[in-house]
Formats: sequence, structure tokens, C-alpha cells
Amino acid sequence: MKSSEIRWNDEAHAKILDDADRVLREAVVELASSGTEMTSDEAFAALTGKLKDRFIDWEPGPDLRTYADAVANGDVETDAA
Repeated sequence: MKSSEIRWNDEAHAKILDDADRVLREAVVELASSGTEMTSDEAFAALTGKLKDRFIDWEPGPDLRTYADAVANGDVETDAA
């Protein structure tokens, strides 16, 4: 077996992505539901703090900025996660 052939099977890969999406969604909804007014930078920092220890090799990217902006602008629906 070549080392390049070592990877998660499709079912496990899909579950890993679904779990990652759920963790992100829960963090965004929890922050948006907190009722705390914050700037986009504050929301970005709060999301980074919630997520950085939940992922291997964490690097916040543009997706996180999008969600931080949505939290700051009150654009996150919090009643249905």
C-alpha cells in the first residue's frame, strides 16, 4: 500500500465534515444567542476562542469572518440550529 492511499473511507470522511460543520454551527448560534452586542472583530475573536481547541491544526479563515460579521450584524437565526 502506498502512503498516498491512506485516507479515511468516504463514510468516515463525510462524518468528519458533518461533525466539523456541527461544531461550527453550534459555536456561531451560541454566540449569536448570547445577547451580547459585539463588533465583528470581537465576534471573530470569540469564535476563534471557541473553536481553536476543537480542531487539529486550527487556522481561522474567511469563513469565520463571514460568520463573525453575521453575528455582529444580528443576521444569525438562532431559533433553529
